[in-house]
Amino acid sequence: MFLSLTSEISIMAWAMAATAVFLMGASKAGLKGMSILNVTLMALAFGSKASTGIFMPLLIVGDIIAVIYYNRHTQWKYILKFIPWMVLGILIGVLVGKDLPEVEFKWGMVTVIFISLGLLYWWDRRKSTHIPTHWMFAGSMGIMAGICTMIGNLAGAFTNIFFLAMRLPKNQFVGTAAWLFFITNLFKLPFHIFVWKTVTLETLWVDIKLIPAILAGIYVGIRLVKIIREGFFRKMILVLTALGALLLLFR
Repeated sequence: MFLSLTSEISIMAWAMAATAVFLMGASKAGLKGMSILNVTLMALAFGSKASTGIFMPLLIVGDIIAVIYYNRHTQWKYILKFIPWMVLGILIGVLVGKDLPEVEFKWGMVTVIFISLGLLYWWDRRKSTHIPTHWMFAGSMGIMAGICTMIGNLAGAFTNIFFLAMRLPKNQFVGTAAWLFFITNLFKLPFHIFVWKTVTLETLWVDIKLIPAILAGIYVGIRLVKIIREGFFRKMILVLTALGALLLLFR
């Protein structure tokens, strides 16, 4: 049992959890790049492993709303190109997640995130219109996204990099990511229930209390996405991903 009774959860923990879920809702609505902030706050509130289970049902709620709202913008060819690698990464994450030392995982992930961000920044600076087509690019980003989403719900950095590299316009970016995460989160759920046992009746009760926060985040996110310019959208994702990596490093 990863959690004590909800009555024993402190007000500060509830506040951090509600903030995390609000930001996650805004992210599902299109304000990408905040996933590491969400995970950090939730881990501080409930602990690293327990927080992954609490997040799962809430992520799926956000996915459903995002899929309904942005479905018309989905680009399935990019999902089909990316998702097999991501599924492979999830299976790897299931196998190693129980015993993987958190410190080693954290340092490795932060290193990869900053290397990837550096490459993407250089790519944008040289104004290249080239879109990577080699299978190794989708494969490496997909496997890392799968491992990170299983162990810490932290696929955002790698999926952001992949979709930005594909030069997807803002709405297509959001709609494609919505379906990708909906499919992969459903795939992850049985592993959390039956293998890691991080989704329980107790965690579901916590989720029910946090649903208003995710609905508020989705509403605010949809409103903000409509007024954000394309160029600013790309820069915002890069900055928030880098900030999130720093917060994860010092968590």
